[in-house]
Parts: sequence; C-alpha cells; structure tokens
Amino acid sequence: MDDRQRYDRATADLEPPFAILDLAALRANAADLVRRANGKPIRVASKSIRSRPVLERILAMDGFRGIMAFTLPEALWLASRGHRDILVAYPTADREALADLASDPRLCAEIALTIDSPEHLDFIEAAVEPVTARAEIRICLDIDAGFVTLGGKFRAGALRSTIREPEQAADLAADVSKRPGFRLVGLMAYEAQIAGVGDAPPGNAAFARAIRLMQARSARELIIRRGRIVNAVRQVADLEFVNGGGTGSVERTVREKAITEVAAGSGFFHPRLFDFYRGFTGHPAALFALPVVRRPGLNMVTVLGGGYLASGAAGPSRLPQPYLPAGLRFSPDEGAGEVQTPLIGQAAEDLRVGDRVWFRHAKAGELCERFDTLHLIDGSSIVDSVPTYRGERKTFL
Repeated sequence: MDDRQRYDRATADLEPPFAILDLAALRANAADLVRRANGKPIRVASKSIRSRPVLERILAMDGFRGIMAFTLPEALWLASRGHRDILVAYPTADREALADLASDPRLCAEIALTIDSPEHLDFIEAAVEPVTARAEIRICLDIDAGFVTLGGKFRAGALRSTIREPEQAADLAADVSKRPGFRLVGLMAYEAQIAGVGDAPPGNAAFARAIRLMQARSARELIIRRGRIVNAVRQVADLEFVNGGGTGSVERTVREKAITEVAAGSGFFHPRLFDFYRGFTGHPAALFALPVVRRPGLNMVTVLGGGYLASGAAGPSRLPQPYLPAGLRFSPDEGAGEVQTPLIGQAAEDLRVGDRVWFRHAKAGELCERFDTLHLIDGSSIVDSVPTYRGERKTFL
C-alpha cells in the first residue's frame, strides 16, 4: 500500500480540509536528527510544531531536551502546563507577559529571555516590579551568526542581533551581570544562512555551487568567532547552555566545542523547503488534504481552499506543494487560492469530485495555524487526534 492509499484509507471517515501527522515519518525524522547531533541534546523549536501533544511526544524521545519558544506568552502557557527549560528565542516587548513572568518564581526558574542590547534590559526593568519584589529573570544573549564579507558589502543570514564580536558580547554580559534581578544563563547564535538555506536548490547548478561556497566560508568564519565570543562571555558569567544551528546545520554545528546544544524544529515535519539539502533526507510527515470540487477542463481539477502560504520573501518557494497524487501543479495564472485552487497535470484526469489531493506546506509549524486538529496516523489507521495551538484557542502571533 503506497502513502496515498494509506492516508486515504486512514481518513476515509473525515471530511476535508484536514491535516495529518504521519507518526512513522515523525519518528524517522527525529531519529535522524539525533544521529546527526552526535550526542549533543536538541532543543525543540516550538514554532515548527505548534501542537502541545506533539511537543510532548517529541520531548519524550531520547536526545531531546528543552523548548525553544517564539513568544513569551507561549512560554508562560507551556510552563503553566508542566513544560520546563524554555528559551524564548526572540526579544519580547510584551509588558503584561513580562509582569506575569516576574511575579512567579517558578516561571522565572523555567524560562529564559533573549536579548541583544541594553535597551532590552531597560525595557524589562520598566515593565516589572522593582527588583526587591520580584524573582530573578534568566537571560540569554543573541549573537549575530550571519556571514559578512567584502568589507560589509555582502551579507548572508537573518537580520537579528547587532552583537558580532567578543568584546561586544562581553560588554553586554557585564551589563546583565551588574544589574540586580537578572542572571545570564545562556547564549544563542542562529546561522540561518546555513541551517535554513538548502545547498541543493533545483534547476540552477551555478547558484547551488555559490550557496555551498558561501556556507563553507561562513562555517569556517563562525566556528572561530563563536568560540571566541563564548570564551569572552564565560569570563563574565557561568553559562548553562550555548545554543546554535537548526535543522539544516545540525551535524556541522555540533562539531564546535563551544556549542552545548543545537536547535531543531522543521526537521520533525520535513516541509517542502527542506527537500533541498545534500546532507540529509527527511520524510514528509505533516500533510493536509483538500477535496476536489470541480473538473473545469481536460487534465484539470479544482480543490477547495489551498492558499496556505508560508512566511518569508514572497515567491513560488512559499507555496504549498501538491504532493499526492504525484504530477499535479498549480495553474500559473492562479497559484494557491483563497477559496479554490485549480490544479493541472495528467494525474488530474483520474480524480473525481470528492477525491482528496494531499499537500505539503512550504514551512513546518505554520500549517497548524490553519487547522485546529492534527490526526495522527500510524500505518493505515488514525491512532489519535490532537489539538494544535489553534485547537487549544491559542494564537501567539
């Protein structure tokens, strides 16, 4: 039985649109991440999961420790439900959430906030009670891991922190340490230009070679600079963790002695954007099904909905992928539509009104913003149906 037959059989009693998670694929992806991490723990990036029961399943597996959250309200909610060791990986300007954190010593003990400037510390101090009336807040420094060359004329990597050099990091660490009510516990540096950029993009061999050259040079530069930064910060504070990397760079990042843990999220679901890496091959685990509702022409069907676009720079790479049956593609005039999506290709000729077309989202957790439930499939059966964040009435962004 092929995957399409398994999924159709398992979900025969469901009415699309709906989303599924193939547990065998999830387990295989998780095991491969652990193999690639070579003994270092993996912190699970919740933005790529966005389902509390699925997070719990992953964290129960060997090799995974802690959560990388994307907002402070999300971290507070997860901690209130028993999750521990939560790093909020992006700075927060949520005064209400900061006040809630500072008022609860138990939450403060489980959550670390990320900063990259004294301004962030000033903001936190203004938002919470005086230090004598609150618990100690745990702090993580975010370091710029981008690749800069040609005298600053070329840059690859996400625009995040302005802290790039050991002296800058040490100065900020000293600022944290001298302020009552704060404790510096961690450092993170996300090399997006390696972890989030596939080194085998289709259709352009010259571009692929350029990406691989950039990534090799970036990795060589970063291993030295990140090591020096960590050494400088450790002169000021006793760090509990140094986090780096992501799904696309796990095996590279763990080689650095300065790194104590890596992050991963997309690798569990293996969305479309992660098909284009030479170093690993994942298994598509999270899919959504849409029903065929029209047959407007030869080799053409229309499905209901479908405009589930991924974030990032606009372009074809942000569209979902018609996956099963194989051989379908978007109409170039319409793409993925708000309420209907035409699909063309020879495979359309065998589809009838009411049949399912299975899609993969371009990115991982954003799929869960569209659906309130993930139906968990093992083999050819649904073994559980669990809520997404949306299904628990939580939307954090």
